Amino acid sequence: MLYPVSLDHLLSGYACDRNHIGRSPSEVFRLELEGSPTLYLKREAHGPFSELSDEAARLRWLYSLGLPCPAVVAHVVEDGHDWLVTSALPGRDLACETALPPFERVVLLALALRRLHSVDIACCPFDHGWQKRLAVAERRMRAGLIDEGDFDVERLGQSAAGLFCELGELTVTDEDLVVTHGDACLPNFIALDGAFSGYIDCGRLGVADRYQDIALACRSIEKNFGAVFVQPFCDHYGSGLLDTRKMKRYQLLDEFF
Repeated sequence: MLYPVSLDHLLSGYACDRNHIGRSPSEVFRLELEGSPTLYLKREAHGPFSELSDEAARLRWLYSLGLPCPAVVAHVVEDGHDWLVTSALPGRDLACETALPPFERVVLLALALRRLHSVDIACCPFDHGWQKRLAVAERRMRAGLIDEGDFDVERLGQSAAGLFCELGELTVTDEDLVVTHGDACLPNFIALDGAFSGYIDCGRLGVADRYQDIALACRSIEKNFGAVFVQPFCDHYGSGLLDTRKMKRYQLLDEFF
């Protein structure tokens, strides 16, 4: 593939393999070269809704805390695109790590989220609270970026405008703020040899209600493994009975991202 001249000293000689997993607007490539570390390259058209600059900042912050995540090797904006080069984490994501049974993968996800949610929010510079995310959702809708054909099954056939009106009626006065991943689906958590090895795709990380993560994690678990595994996740996370109102709120919000 072609990449900016400024990255040639890092990427020359690497073989490139496109990664088609996930729903990110970025193109993702795995780069390998014998005798050199494996890297990942992400490319996204630069614009008001691009997220690679956000991801680079958040990965650097997570890495500075000693939390397991890819290291940022380079981030440049050239040729009308954002380009992000990171190290590769060892292992496979929790959706694909079939060497582990679903129960063990669910437990790893729960413990990984507990670890992230225990970080002091006072040290996190990224605000992803409800009002801020609602405003971004509206801007994305007005820009025509919402794929109504990709809504969850229970919302297929509805319009983005109608769902946004429903979102606006879900007033928020009780945020339980923690440092959230922001897209806490199984493919964004990596495991190796039965142990959690790191967080990836962190462009939406920030301080938000913990249900930003719990709601998406439960949805991902149900889609990948079945509803029977949601309760073990809750038990190991320590959430007790699920708040169905918040579950709906954050799953609905995610339709806009």
